[in-house]
Amino acid sequence: MLTAKQHELLHFIQERLDTSGISPSFEEMKEALGLKSKSGIHRLISALEERGFLRRLPNRARALEVLKVPDAARAANAPVHNDRDNIVPLRKPAPALRPIAANDVIEVPLHGKIAAGVPIEAFEDHNNLAVPAALLGAGEHYALEVSGDSMVEAGIFDGDYALIQKASTAREGDIVVALVDGQDATLKYFRREGQMIRLDPANSAYEPQRYAADRVIVQGRLSGLLRRYH
Repeated sequence: MLTAKQHELLHFIQERLDTSGISPSFEEMKEALGLKSKSGIHRLISALEERGFLRRLPNRARALEVLKVPDAARAANAPVHNDRDNIVPLRKPAPALRPIAANDVIEVPLHGKIAAGVPIEAFEDHNNLAVPAALLGAGEHYALEVSGDSMVEAGIFDGDYALIQKASTAREGDIVVALVDGQDATLKYFRREGQMIRLDPANSAYEPQRYAADRVIVQGRLSGLLRRYH
Protein backbone atom coordinates (compact mmCIF):
# COMPACT_ATOMS: atom_id res chain seq x y z
CA MET A 1 0.00 0.00 0.00
CA LEU A 2 1.33 3.43 -0.93
CA THR A 3 1.44 6.40 1.40
CA ALA A 4 -0.63 9.43 0.45
CA LYS A 5 2.46 11.35 -0.73
CA GLN A 6 3.78 8.40 -2.76
CA HIS A 7 0.38 8.03 -4.42
CA GLU A 8 0.19 11.78 -5.09
CA LEU A 9 3.67 11.87 -6.63
CA LEU A 10 3.06 8.83 -8.82
CA HIS A 11 -0.21 10.33 -10.07
CA PHE A 12 1.50 13.70 -10.80
CA ILE A 13 4.33 12.05 -12.77
CA GLN A 14 1.89 9.95 -14.79
CA GLU A 15 -0.30 12.97 -15.62
CA ARG A 16 2.75 14.92 -16.83
CA LEU A 17 3.96 12.02 -18.96
CA ASP A 18 0.49 11.59 -20.48
CA THR A 19 0.16 15.27 -21.39
CA SER A 20 3.70 16.17 -22.50
CA GLY A 21 5.73 12.97 -22.69
CA ILE A 22 8.33 14.58 -20.39
CA SER A 23 9.08 13.79 -16.76
CA PRO A 24 8.55 16.72 -14.38
CA SER A 25 11.63 18.25 -12.78
CA PHE A 26 12.39 17.70 -9.10
CA GLU A 27 11.52 21.36 -8.48
CA GLU A 28 8.12 20.90 -10.14
CA MET A 29 7.47 17.75 -8.10
CA LYS A 30 8.46 19.54 -4.88
CA GLU A 31 6.04 22.39 -5.58
CA ALA A 32 3.21 20.07 -6.66
CA LEU A 33 3.43 18.12 -3.40
CA GLY A 34 3.99 21.17 -1.21
CA LEU A 35 7.32 19.93 0.15
CA LYS A 36 10.06 22.20 1.46
CA SER A 37 13.05 20.42 -0.08
CA LYS A 38 13.94 18.16 -2.99
CA SER A 39 15.35 15.55 -0.61
CA GLY A 40 11.78 14.52 0.19
CA ILE A 41 11.15 13.93 -3.52
CA HIS A 42 14.30 11.81 -3.76
CA ARG A 43 13.07 9.64 -0.88
CA LEU A 44 9.62 9.24 -2.43
CA ILE A 45 11.04 8.28 -5.82
CA SER A 46 13.43 5.78 -4.22
CA ALA A 47 10.53 4.20 -2.32
CA LEU A 48 8.43 3.97 -5.50
CA GLU A 49 11.40 2.40 -7.32
CA GLU A 50 11.88 -0.19 -4.58
CA ARG A 51 8.21 -1.15 -4.81
CA GLY A 52 8.33 -1.46 -8.59
CA PHE A 53 6.10 1.51 -9.46
CA LEU A 54 8.79 3.71 -11.07
CA ARG A 55 11.98 3.24 -13.07
CA ARG A 56 14.69 5.82 -13.73
CA LEU A 57 15.81 5.73 -17.34
CA PRO A 58 19.62 5.40 -17.60
CA ASN A 59 21.88 8.19 -18.88
CA ARG A 60 19.20 10.85 -18.61
CA ALA A 61 19.20 13.71 -16.17
CA ARG A 62 15.41 13.74 -15.73
CA ALA A 63 13.52 10.78 -17.12
CA LEU A 64 11.14 8.51 -15.21
CA GLU A 65 8.93 5.68 -16.41
CA VAL A 66 5.78 4.65 -14.55
CA LEU A 67 5.63 0.85 -14.51
CA LYS A 68 2.31 0.34 -12.71
CA VAL A 69 -0.31 2.31 -10.81
CA PRO A 70 -2.80 1.59 -8.02
CA ASP A 71 -6.43 1.32 -9.12
CA ALA A 72 -7.15 4.69 -7.53
CA ALA A 73 -4.75 6.37 -9.94
CA ARG A 74 -6.45 5.04 -13.06
CA ALA A 75 -8.49 7.19 -15.36
CA ALA A 76 -11.70 8.64 -13.95
CA ASN A 77 -13.91 6.57 -16.26
CA ALA A 78 -12.33 3.28 -15.17
CA PRO A 79 -14.23 1.09 -12.68
CA VAL A 80 -13.50 1.98 -9.05
CA HIS A 81 -12.59 -0.84 -6.66
CA ASN A 82 -12.70 -0.76 -2.87
CA ASP A 83 -9.55 -2.85 -2.53
CA ARG A 84 -6.88 -0.19 -2.20
CA ASP A 85 -4.06 -2.73 -2.43
CA ASN A 86 -5.16 -4.05 -5.82
CA ILE A 87 -2.37 -3.18 -8.26
CA VAL A 88 -2.74 -3.31 -12.01
CA PRO A 89 -0.11 -3.01 -14.74
CA LEU A 90 -0.06 0.37 -16.41
CA ARG A 91 -2.15 0.30 -19.57
CA LYS A 92 0.04 2.00 -22.09
CA PRO A 93 -1.57 4.16 -24.81
CA ALA A 94 -1.06 3.42 -28.45
CA PRO A 95 2.53 4.18 -29.49
CA ALA A 96 2.98 7.79 -30.51
CA LEU A 97 5.91 9.99 -31.36
CA ARG A 98 6.63 12.30 -28.47
CA PRO A 99 8.62 15.50 -28.89
CA ILE A 100 12.04 15.57 -27.25
CA ALA A 101 12.33 18.47 -24.86
CA ALA A 102 15.28 20.79 -25.20
CA ASN A 103 16.05 20.26 -21.51
CA ASP A 104 16.08 16.47 -21.79
CA VAL A 105 19.75 15.66 -21.35
CA ILE A 106 21.73 12.49 -22.08
CA GLU A 107 25.26 11.82 -20.87
CA VAL A 108 27.58 10.38 -23.52
CA PRO A 109 31.20 9.24 -23.13
CA LEU A 110 33.77 11.96 -23.85
CA HIS A 111 36.76 10.29 -25.49
CA GLY A 112 39.34 13.09 -25.34
CA LYS A 113 40.58 14.96 -28.40
CA ILE A 114 40.28 14.15 -32.08
CA ALA A 115 42.46 15.80 -34.73
CA ALA A 116 40.83 17.92 -37.39
CA GLY A 117 44.26 18.19 -39.02
CA VAL A 118 46.77 15.35 -39.24
CA PRO A 119 45.96 12.11 -37.38
CA ILE A 120 46.76 11.98 -33.66
CA GLU A 121 47.02 9.13 -31.17
CA ALA A 122 43.77 7.20 -30.85
CA PHE A 123 41.47 8.43 -28.11
CA GLU A 124 40.67 6.64 -24.86
CA ASP A 125 37.80 6.88 -22.36
CA HIS A 126 37.89 9.87 -20.04
CA ASN A 127 34.68 11.54 -18.84
CA ASN A 128 31.04 12.03 -19.77
CA LEU A 129 29.50 15.00 -21.56
CA ALA A 130 25.90 16.14 -20.99
CA VAL A 131 24.21 16.58 -24.38
CA PRO A 132 20.67 17.77 -25.25
CA ALA A 133 18.79 14.72 -26.49
CA ALA A 134 17.48 16.73 -29.46
CA LEU A 135 21.02 16.77 -30.93
CA LEU A 136 21.24 12.98 -31.03
CA GLY A 137 19.46 10.56 -33.28
CA ALA A 138 19.04 6.82 -32.93
CA GLY A 139 21.92 4.58 -31.94
CA GLU A 140 24.85 4.80 -29.56
CA HIS A 141 26.89 8.00 -29.38
CA TYR A 142 30.09 9.41 -27.95
CA ALA A 143 31.75 12.83 -27.98
CA LEU A 144 35.20 14.07 -28.99
CA GLU A 145 36.87 17.43 -28.46
CA VAL A 146 38.08 18.80 -31.80
CA SER A 147 41.73 19.80 -32.07
CA GLY A 148 42.91 21.67 -35.18
CA ASP A 149 41.43 23.74 -37.99
CA SER A 150 41.24 21.42 -41.00
CA MET A 151 37.42 21.24 -40.87
CA VAL A 152 36.64 24.93 -40.42
CA GLU A 153 34.93 25.25 -43.80
CA ALA A 154 32.43 22.65 -42.57
CA GLY A 155 31.77 24.80 -39.51
CA ILE A 156 33.84 22.59 -37.18
CA PHE A 157 36.31 24.61 -35.10
CA ASP A 158 39.11 23.94 -32.65
CA GLY A 159 37.59 23.31 -29.20
CA ASP A 160 34.18 22.19 -30.49
CA TYR A 161 32.69 18.93 -29.26
CA ALA A 162 31.89 16.54 -32.10
CA LEU A 163 28.94 14.24 -31.35
CA ILE A 164 29.57 10.92 -33.04
CA GLN A 165 27.14 8.11 -33.80
CA LYS A 166 28.94 4.80 -33.52
CA ALA A 167 29.18 3.13 -36.94
CA SER A 168 31.58 0.91 -38.85
CA THR A 169 30.49 2.01 -42.33
CA ALA A 170 30.09 5.34 -44.09
CA ARG A 171 28.54 6.76 -47.22
CA GLU A 172 30.38 8.90 -49.71
CA GLY A 173 30.74 12.41 -48.29
CA ASP A 174 30.00 11.54 -44.65
CA ILE A 175 32.11 13.25 -41.99
CA VAL A 176 33.60 10.36 -40.04
CA VAL A 177 35.99 9.43 -37.29
CA ALA A 178 38.57 7.36 -39.15
CA LEU A 179 41.16 5.23 -37.38
CA VAL A 180 44.33 4.93 -39.47
CA ASP A 181 46.76 2.03 -38.93
CA GLY A 182 44.96 1.11 -35.74
CA GLN A 183 46.35 4.02 -33.74
CA ASP A 184 45.71 7.45 -35.30
CA ALA A 185 42.22 8.95 -35.27
CA THR A 186 41.08 11.87 -37.40
CA LEU A 187 37.85 13.69 -38.31
CA LYS A 188 37.41 14.04 -42.09
CA TYR A 189 35.09 13.68 -45.07
CA PHE A 190 35.02 10.05 -46.25
CA ARG A 191 35.59 9.35 -49.95
CA ARG A 192 36.44 6.28 -52.02
CA GLU A 193 39.03 6.63 -54.76
CA GLY A 194 39.42 3.34 -56.61
CA GLN A 195 40.99 0.89 -54.15
CA MET A 196 41.97 3.74 -51.84
CA ILE A 197 40.21 5.66 -49.08
CA ARG A 198 40.54 9.44 -49.30
CA LEU A 199 40.02 11.52 -46.16
CA ASP A 200 39.25 15.08 -47.21
CA PRO A 201 39.71 18.16 -45.01
CA ALA A 202 37.37 21.14 -45.15
CA ASN A 203 40.15 23.71 -45.34
CA SER A 204 41.85 24.66 -48.60
CA ALA A 205 45.18 24.94 -46.77
CA TYR A 206 45.27 21.16 -46.22
CA GLU A 207 45.75 18.31 -48.68
CA PRO A 208 43.55 15.18 -48.78
CA GLN A 209 44.97 12.06 -47.12
CA ARG A 210 44.97 8.81 -49.11
CA TYR A 211 45.29 5.35 -47.61
CA ALA A 212 44.88 1.74 -48.70
CA ALA A 213 41.39 0.61 -47.69
CA ASP A 214 42.72 -1.95 -45.20
CA ARG A 215 44.52 0.81 -43.27
CA VAL A 216 41.33 2.75 -42.44
CA ILE A 217 38.58 1.77 -40.01
CA VAL A 218 35.45 3.91 -39.66
CA GLN A 219 34.56 4.36 -35.99
CA GLY A 220 31.59 6.68 -36.30
CA ARG A 221 29.74 9.39 -38.22
CA LEU A 222 29.28 13.01 -37.17
CA SER A 223 25.75 13.66 -35.92
CA GLY A 224 26.07 17.05 -34.21
CA LEU A 225 28.28 19.70 -32.60
CA LEU A 226 28.45 21.47 -29.26
CA ARG A 227 30.31 24.74 -28.85
CA ARG A 228 31.22 26.59 -25.69
CA TYR A 229 31.82 30.33 -25.73
CA HIS A 230 34.38 31.67 -23.29
